[in-house]
Amino acid sequence: MASNIDVAYSVAYGVGQFLWGMSADRFGPRRVVLGGLLASTAIAVAMGLSSTVVLLGIFFFVQGLCQSTGWAPLTKNMAFWFSSKERGRVMGLWCTNYAFGGLVASPLAGYLAYSVFDDWRWAFFSGAAVLLLISIPFYFLQRDRPHDVGLEEIERYHGEPVAVVDAHNAPDEEKEGSWEFIGKVFRSPPVLVMALVYFLLKPARYAILFWGPVIASQRLASESFALAATAPAAFEAAGLIAPIAIGFVSDKLFHARRFPACVLSLLLLAVVLSLFGPLTNSGSIGGILLAFFLIGLFLFGPDSMLSATAAIEFGTKKGAGSAAGFINGWGSFGQILGVALPGYLMAWFPGTDTTVILFYGFSVATLVAGLLLLPLWNRVPPTGRAQ
Repeated sequence: MASNIDVAYSVAYGVGQFLWGMSADRFGPRRVVLGGLLASTAIAVAMGLSSTVVLLGIFFFVQGLCQSTGWAPLTKNMAFWFSSKERGRVMGLWCTNYAFGGLVASPLAGYLAYSVFDDWRWAFFSGAAVLLLISIPFYFLQRDRPHDVGLEEIERYHGEPVAVVDAHNAPDEEKEGSWEFIGKVFRSPPVLVMALVYFLLKPARYAILFWGPVIASQRLASESFALAATAPAAFEAAGLIAPIAIGFVSDKLFHARRFPACVLSLLLLAVVLSLFGPLTNSGSIGGILLAFFLIGLFLFGPDSMLSATAAIEFGTKKGAGSAAGFINGWGSFGQILGVALPGYLMAWFPGTDTTVILFYGFSVATLVAGLLLLPLWNRVPPTGRAQ
């Protein structure tokens, strides 16, 4: 039942990415994100008050829709405030939010629920309180674009050309929020390739996030599940480093080309995933921590680059919400495999070491992802014809 609830949440999150990404392009990030914050707060309270598994499962599905209002609209928001030459570094720093959130949210909710209030319901109530507090400064301080506060557009400020989705168009001919323009974003070859690559990349990340303690306990010589439960922290700690590093490399070393750093990271990730078995064969916690850290180091970089920075570049700031939602939506459907596959493999092959088989599969998928991106090595967004 718990696995089915996780899958339901992932499905809702994936559908929401498509929906809210387009909505951000049509109506602006401010409305979508603020609505999502308030709705997610209300649903979190309802989850804490629920008393049946079926009702909790329904609320998890709705929560998935609410939570998906964040990424694509906020990615679009960032697109208007930072230019291409600085975007890799800025978005790299910004993209550490989901790794940092993963490191902090669960321990905080668990501490408040079991050490402070001694009631599991406070895991949801505390989350609702945090969301409500965040919505207050968001309402007063967030603005969709520089023009809203009397500033000129970022490209004009930095003297950079304006990117377009269709090289045959002038920038002013692409109408932000129109269905025609959103359709062009969805049909853009780089966006389509990134969506497929992200679908292949996401299962490994979510298998570790959801099943990391179980995987570690199977490989650990010690029988301490508490020790195994701490191992995935190394994976998420790497997520605080990798996005910043890949953003800096793409800006400085590759001159705002986003795909070379992604290809190199994906190829290295494929190697590390294939070596998960040998790295953890000894059963030592050190080997497991090293394996999880290296996987996180080479995974979170291309993950952040594809889902945010490159989505902005090739969706352009006018279509960044749709591009990020499209790429992340397909990635979320890949996420379902990461959530479900480990449990199914354990059920189908009891007594078999399915972990190594699983990571070999992830390695192959990652290698294919890297090869798919390789032809785009030098690709940059077009700037369109002059008017």
